[in-house]
This record gives sequence, structure tokens and C-alpha cells, in this order.
Amino acid sequence: MASKTVFITGATSGIGEACAETFAQAGHQLILCGRREERLQKLRERLEKAHKISTYILKLDVTKKDDVYQAIRKMPFHWKRIDVLINNAGLALGMTGIDEGSDEDWDRMIDTNIKGLLYVSKAVIPLMKEQGCGHIINIGSIAGVETYPKGNVYCATKHAVSALTKGMRMDLLPYGIKVSQVSPGATETEFSVVRFHGDKEKARNVYMGYKPLTGADVAEVVFFVATLPKHINVNDLLVMPTAQASASLFNKTQ
Repeated sequence: MASKTVFITGATSGIGEACAETFAQAGHQLILCGRREERLQKLRERLEKAHKISTYILKLDVTKKDDVYQAIRKMPFHWKRIDVLINNAGLALGMTGIDEGSDEDWDRMIDTNIKGLLYVSKAVIPLMKEQGCGHIINIGSIAGVETYPKGNVYCATKHAVSALTKGMRMDLLPYGIKVSQVSPGATETEFSVVRFHGDKEKARNVYMGYKPLTGADVAEVVFFVATLPKHINVNDLLVMPTAQASASLFNKTQ
């Protein structure tokens, strides 16, 4: 398969970093987007050395609308042929009843998971329309399929991602642009550490007693979705550990 240009948001950790590694191994050039410049630089150096690919770094907070539009507008011309956009940047913060939730956590989840996805997509879609093709892959969640106790606002944001994915697919149908959603279940990355505001022990307990997915597992699924023939699109793919049957039902051995 010919080399593609793959734009990955939230590329500095977890599923985003694993996607970068997976696509780099296959020889694709990457636009690596994230907030943490030192991590971006280290990832760039590692991938370019190991896989002999080209990368372009975008130090960017996807919640900053004007920064997103300006950064993508200012990219060198040859980087603007974006074949695949992976809208991966997202997070969960807190796990409390709705009446006990943090306004700041709510704002950050809504700004990142929904508005950040919209800003990046709005900046990239005109480039895909101009070239007459492209593929947008939104990283959803089991939380966008079913709501679980104390997941309220995070679940709401991932339900929104699911709805946006469907709406984008409809709106972009005339332009030859594929739109897919990959929704992971329990995946052990920095996700739970962030959700519990740095409490690593609490985060570890989420994955005790069963084998969760890894970022690399999800990246393999994303790669599969992105590399199917042009006439095939995976609209929506839900992937979970074998030990998970729903958002809150697990077969734990401990």
C-alpha cells in the first residue's frame, strides 16, 4: 500500500502514541499533534530513527479554536494532503454523582472530547474535500454506547462523538470522505490515572483481575479500519477485552 499522511491528535500517550507507532511501522508519514512538546520531540526522534519515515509536529491544544485553525493553515503545503485523520485526543475526569461533579472537569471534558474534535475536523475537512478523498476516524468509547453509574458527563461526551460521527458521515458522503468510529472498552493507558487526578493506585485497581486492552491493541484495530480498500468503510466498531461484556460487567479472577 502506498504511503499515506496520517494526522493523529493526542499522539503523546496511550492510544494516540500506539497509533503513531503502528502506522510508522507500515511506512506512513505522520502529523503528530499534542500538548506536550518534549514528548512529541522524543516520539518523533524514535519513530524517524526506527522506521525511516517523515513526521511533522504540531504542539497544539485542540481546545484552543484559533490555535487549531492557525496551526493547520500554516502547515507546509506538502503536509496538507491528509489521507487519514485520527481524532484521538480525549479524556475522562472524575467519577462522581452528577450533583457532586466538578465544573472544571465537565468543561475540560466537553472542550476536549467534543469541541476539540470539531475544531480539528473543521480545519482538515476542506483539505480532504479539495483532494476528493480522505478518512476521518473518531476514537469513541463503550461510554458512547451505554451510560454507566458516575460516568454521566464523560458518557455524554462520547455519546456526542458517536452522533457527530454519524452526522459527519452523512454530510461528507458526496465528497468521497470516509468517516468511522472505533470505540474501545477497558483499555489500560494513562486514561484512568488522568480520570482519578493522578491517583495511580486507584487507576491500577480498575484493571485488576482481568486482562484489559492495551493502546497497541486498539491501534491495530484503527490500522485495520484505515487500510481497507477504498470501497469499504467500517462505520462503527466496538472492541472490548474478552473479559468485558458491557461497560460495567467483567469476569474478574481476583
